[in-house]
Amino acid sequence: MKYKRILLKLSGEALMGENQYGIDPKKLAEYAAEIKQIHSKGVEIAIVIGGGNIFRGVAGASEGMDRVQGDYMGMLATVINGMALQGALEAAGMLTRLQTALKIEAVAEPYIKRRAVRHLEKGRIVIFGAGTGNPYFTTDTAAVLRGVEVNADVILKGTRVDGVYTADPEKDPNAVKYETITFDDVLRLGLNVMDTTAFTLSQENQLPIVVFDMNKKDNLLKVCEGETIGTTVNIN
Repeated sequence: MKYKRILLKLSGEALMGENQYGIDPKKLAEYAAEIKQIHSKGVEIAIVIGGGNIFRGVAGASEGMDRVQGDYMGMLATVINGMALQGALEAAGMLTRLQTALKIEAVAEPYIKRRAVRHLEKGRIVIFGAGTGNPYFTTDTAAVLRGVEVNADVILKGTRVDGVYTADPEKDPNAVKYETITFDDVLRLGLNVMDTTAFTLSQENQLPIVVFDMNKKDNLLKVCEGETIGTTVNIN
């Protein structure tokens, strides 16, 4: 396998499946099957998942809600998603730990870096919930931060599109996909890979990012095996 330890970033919206909101058990089971493929080959897996299928703080703020309050509600939504994913992974026969940046001892461990690394070394899948524990930071930033902290080899961003394009492929039929691109070129061209804070943190710590379509069967396995799937954002 090309990567020994990965940080998998999933969007909350991905869990909706064909629904308008909430969690689709069928989609959870599909993701668990994909993750089990690489887990069985010895890849150490950490996961950060968004909460947009339940609540999005920025959207709430635009409707007049206090931004800080909205962001904390969003963090709790990521914990709900983390618990749902944990249940699906364990139903598929994998050992997991859910760690949260906000203390919710009844359902999850508090985030402790050394403990998280130890879990990974023992072959447990670690799910990080509640973002960074701070408002104004996205789950993209949380994913990169946790990836840096646990010394992941790569950030794998599973999305609905199969990579980074010159324009939004859902709106522009002439958009062209990049197979590889550098951090500098992403910034120069103004491409949307992650939010600026997350992207800068990844660049500063020389942590590559692979953007790929998580909904296509076996894509996660192929990425971990080193196949050219999606778009790789390289240090240089």
